[in-house]
Amino acid sequence: MTPDTTTRHTIRLAPSGRDVNCEPGDTVLGALERAGYALPNNCRAGACGECRTKVVDGEVDQGIVLDMALSAAERADGYRLMCMAKPVSEVVEIEFGTDDAKPKLFPPRDRVLCVVVDAADRTPTIRELRLRPVGEPIRYWPGQYLMVGDPDAGAPPRPYSIANAPRSDGELVLLVSRVPDGRTSGWAHDRVEVGDRITVAGPYGTFIGDPSTDTPVLCLAAGSGLAPILALTDAALRRGFRLPVTLCFSARSRADVFDEGLMAWWTAKHRRFRFVPTITGDEPDEALPAGGVRGRIPDVLPAVVGDDLSGHSVYIAGSPEFVETCTGATLALGAPPERIHVEKYHPHAAALTPDPTHLVRN
Repeated sequence: MTPDTTTRHTIRLAPSGRDVNCEPGDTVLGALERAGYALPNNCRAGACGECRTKVVDGEVDQGIVLDMALSAAERADGYRLMCMAKPVSEVVEIEFGTDDAKPKLFPPRDRVLCVVVDAADRTPTIRELRLRPVGEPIRYWPGQYLMVGDPDAGAPPRPYSIANAPRSDGELVLLVSRVPDGRTSGWAHDRVEVGDRITVAGPYGTFIGDPSTDTPVLCLAAGSGLAPILALTDAALRRGFRLPVTLCFSARSRADVFDEGLMAWWTAKHRRFRFVPTITGDEPDEALPAGGVRGRIPDVLPAVVGDDLSGHSVYIAGSPEFVETCTGATLALGAPPERIHVEKYHPHAAALTPDPTHLVRN
């Protein structure tokens, strides 16, 4: 089926019966986000399967998706990936939310012009970019991400999590890991300079904190997966969250640990905050960072937080393998599945999006 690119469609949410308008050519995910609804998603490219949703009635054009993200059996049962699905019928009804499904997200914006106000290499493989919107600041929830790239330079838009809580000046901090043969990460590391103007799109994603959380919090991150964890932690500590917060960061070597100054400040200012860097490399004589331990997070977790996580909320961000092993480790320690929130990065997924981004050099 070919999607109708000239007619508006309606996305109906079951069981609430709420209707969402879908503009011509838009995906179901895009329509939901523009209406303020939170649907889990990560890659926006039909690669991760996080936005898998059952179509109850109506037809969509699924587009190209990976078999590992949507199996033949799931397709036969009516499931589709909303990041790529475009309505064909006038009304498309999907399983979504509850009887009182409510908007949760700020509608994403296209082509937000920003200036790169600072750029620095934080580790041998991670570069930090600081952006400030020229116009109105982007409204977002900590834990969400932006689409960033330069198609004209061969750097297709990719998702990068915002590494700070919202600020009054609108500044956005991004952490970009260099990916082997990665066109967009290579562009961000080698070509983006202080003073450049870039346009971004967003915010997107549902890896957001729950302000009503009344449990101790455990955050686990690896590499640039630290970005959304930093934003979530920043927001929680700013609002005076008083329960224990433990942040474990996995790094291969001492050189891969960054933001130690910020961690030290948080530790001094918030007596129930604890930062635990874990070093996984095979250099036993290498000095550990302050408060650090040696070993993989799943292996050292009982020694760090104890053997009972039944009363904790857990946030995990990193590669799919890291997220899966850490999720298993926290479940083994009794963490309730409904309190485990994850963000998986798929660095090789082609992040297809109608939102163009461009770099303009002065």
